[in-house]
Amino acid sequence: MTRTNPSSATASPAASSAPDLPTPGGLCAIHQPNLFPRLTTLAKLFAADTWIVLDDVQFTRRDYQHRTRLAALGAQQASASRWMSIPTHLPQGRQTIVRDALIVDPDLARRRTMAMLRQYYGSSPHWPALAQSLEPVAASFGSGRTAVVAATSARTLLGLLGWKGQILHSSDLTARPGRSQRLADLAAAIGARSYLCGTGGMKYLDSAPFAAQGLAVIPFLTPPGGIWGSGRQVSALWALATLGPTALARQLRAVAAAQTALEPAA
Repeated sequence: MTRTNPSSATASPAASSAPDLPTPGGLCAIHQPNLFPRLTTLAKLFAADTWIVLDDVQFTRRDYQHRTRLAALGAQQASASRWMSIPTHLPQGRQTIVRDALIVDPDLARRRTMAMLRQYYGSSPHWPALAQSLEPVAASFGSGRTAVVAATSARTLLGLLGWKGQILHSSDLTARPGRSQRLADLAAAIGARSYLCGTGGMKYLDSAPFAAQGLAVIPFLTPPGGIWGSGRQVSALWALATLGPTALARQLRAVAAAQTALEPAA
């Protein structure tokens, strides 16, 4: 897989200055910024050449945009997990879009978040490397924006695992309204070859807008059992702290290779 260098209901506005687009022909994932994303979400982003951060849709409180489930070391099951949340204020109420959601007391939220992560994973032999990588996440609380912290947390984990893809934001691209149309337009805007879609998205996705722009839709699948047993509920931090970055990256590369094999021939 060729990789590039790291780096709502209404249509996305055109950016005042065009973003640097990836080399055409890559595999694209589009996902809202999730706080320390679940393993399946992180694996989908890892398998993509480009992650478009969906930051101009409506914020959803009962989703993963400002919270995640932490499972203690040795207790992977979701039933033994605990929510960790960033208290978030929505200036426009339920109509607030993701990028406009504000952190309630950023300094207190930062201290509580970092303390909870240390409480759960400080005893891991991999904690020193993990703790060092979390420094940008702690600094991102200074933005006062929940989406910035969430996106930084995902980018930090991807970087720790050696991902070399590119990150763009939907608010910097132009797309038409309509759930599937928006996703197809965003993928087409960056010259993607294929769109990588999670199992949840496959339940509602209309493939017609993608086909109209010559885009293939690739269902993203993960192996059953093992570390993937609770991968749709628990933050990837559990797997990182349990296996370490090297071993987890090896498993994610295997999943990514399987996804690449599903792509249609050019």
